[in-house]
Amino acid sequence: MTNRQIFNSYITCPKPNPQAQLRLFCFPYAGGSSLIFRTWYASLPQNVEVCPIELPGRGKQMKLPAFTQMETLVKAIAPILLPYLDKPFAFFGHSMGALISAALACHLRQEYDKQPSHLFVSASRAPQIPLSKPPIHALPEHEFKQKLRHLNGTPASVLENDELMQLLTPILRADFTLSETYLFTQQPQETLLECPITAFGGLEDQEVSIQELEAWRSLTKNSFQLEVFPGDHFFIHSSPSLLLANITAYFKASDLSLPITINRL
Repeated sequence: MTNRQIFNSYITCPKPNPQAQLRLFCFPYAGGSSLIFRTWYASLPQNVEVCPIELPGRGKQMKLPAFTQMETLVKAIAPILLPYLDKPFAFFGHSMGALISAALACHLRQEYDKQPSHLFVSASRAPQIPLSKPPIHALPEHEFKQKLRHLNGTPASVLENDELMQLLTPILRADFTLSETYLFTQQPQETLLECPITAFGGLEDQEVSIQELEAWRSLTKNSFQLEVFPGDHFFIHSSPSLLLANITAYFKASDLSLPITINRL
């Protein structure tokens, strides 16, 4: 990625690496921003360029309304991402970000004959599995805040700051609307990817079951792997070294110079 390309409202790059063999695009959880992944480059192989995605409603896109429908979001991101897919690439997404990365991967495959070399999905049900718990995006404010506290992803200091929560709540509600209402409706053959998928889960995660993680297996014709780490739904913060070590191990065992080719019948 050249210095000129870094300054994209959607695509950030904490440490540009034009010599990288692969770009890892990272998608945040509900309410999260690109800052979640700002230090990941230091723990991943030097031939991997980390490119966190900044969604509308946060960071440099704070003034833009957050998306509430997956199809609209994917159609907006795809053409912006295309110029950055000039070398092998992989996707990582946590919770809501996992659903976004999967939807985007399928869209790129169908519309542009492109797909990631690997799809890393974390703390999320597979997109063809209906939501197993009651949705929270439309809860009254007090109940919504209590649910956020239970999820353990929003600091107590933020939840107790009324002024800050006035700014964040619309973004959080939009994000949960997007993730909770999204369900694959396409035929199985149309949604199948040809890249490997690795799913990550937390041992104490009460939001996503092992069965829901295992269901990602049916989304690819390629290999599937499931890794479970200590921690709850936000093990991405409590067990980051284990998570990044696993991603690093995959990259070191792979030939990053070889893109995934799509077989057409």
